Amino acid sequence: MNNNELATKPHYPILDGLRGVAAIIVVTFHLCEPLSTSNFDKLVNHGYLAVDLFFLLSGFVIGYAYDDRWQKMTIGSFFKRRIERLQPMVVLGMTLGAIGFYFTDSTLWPLIHTVPVWKMLLVMLIGYTILPVPLSLDIRGWEEMHPLNSVGWSLFFEYIANILYAVGIRKLSKTALGVLVAISAIALAHLAITNGDVSGGWTLNVPQVRIGITRTIYPFFAGLLLSRIAKPAQIKNSFLWCSLILVVILYMPRIGGADNVWMNGLYESVCIILIFPLVVYLGASGVIRTQLGNRICKFLGDISYPLYMVHYPLVYFYVAWISNNKGITFAQVWPYGLLILLSAIVLAYAALKWYDEPVRKWLRKKLG
Repeated sequence: MNNNELATKPHYPILDGLRGVAAIIVVTFHLCEPLSTSNFDKLVNHGYLAVDLFFLLSGFVIGYAYDDRWQKMTIGSFFKRRIERLQPMVVLGMTLGAIGFYFTDSTLWPLIHTVPVWKMLLVMLIGYTILPVPLSLDIRGWEEMHPLNSVGWSLFFEYIANILYAVGIRKLSKTALGVLVAISAIALAHLAITNGDVSGGWTLNVPQVRIGITRTIYPFFAGLLLSRIAKPAQIKNSFLWCSLILVVILYMPRIGGADNVWMNGLYESVCIILIFPLVVYLGASGVIRTQLGNRICKFLGDISYPLYMVHYPLVYFYVAWISNNKGITFAQVWPYGLLILLSAIVLAYAALKWYDEPVRKWLRKKLG
């Protein structure tokens, strides 16, 4: 198989831009999270739903990029391309988390200094594979399947969705895929309304893995279905309108309070099952008419994945600092939070240009 047979298709620039907008909102969510006392008073209360949007975007892009290529492509070559795309930043994110691990010792994680170096290195090496670590290797104490870079959990489930797609679900007809999507939507709504939200998926135990799988299956395969049935129109200003929709949805305060958690679950169900597919459709239908618009979307798309993968090692320092300064207020914190956000964006861009792109180019040659 030569490279021309699987030449890269044109991107949807607005979807790239929206991925970047969502990634920035994820960072603000993680920066505001340590200032809250519970899920009910988080400043960026629904920021975690950006992950569900990422899954939906991934399913849409995978369907668009690969559905018509299986006559010329093997399962092995598909996974080579996915590894080439995803793994370099996984390795960098885990490495950054390992470098900073012992420097985040705080009242929140008082036992970090007791973790032997060999154990931390073992967690890092397992993290390179994106396989989850058991609770016996929870070296930070947050019950994360990736204690050196918390966000690795979503990449683990992303790979599961890719495996399911490649080994069988890609062969489903639109009708059969629609049935799978409908059933998974019901499961997602049940989870959200019963629990009050869909937050979770980062711990290697049965309840959390169930949350992770439920959060992944509906949006990923809804995105795949959307890529097969959508007939994009020509919509003006869709990047602006879709970005505003995402900001409103993800910054929406908690709904219903502790007495009516089902209301918040219903809100999140509507967002994931109905509004996010609409946003992706509008984004795929959008037209960018200016050079500036193209540059903004390209920049946001380029940094979206690196930003997601490198920001949390910085957040660990920030969370440790807040933990060591009890009673600190948002007014005191926000300049430091803004500095972390800007630093994460700069780090993401540097990682993209000096690491991710060169390593992916090298892998492309090695993996054929």
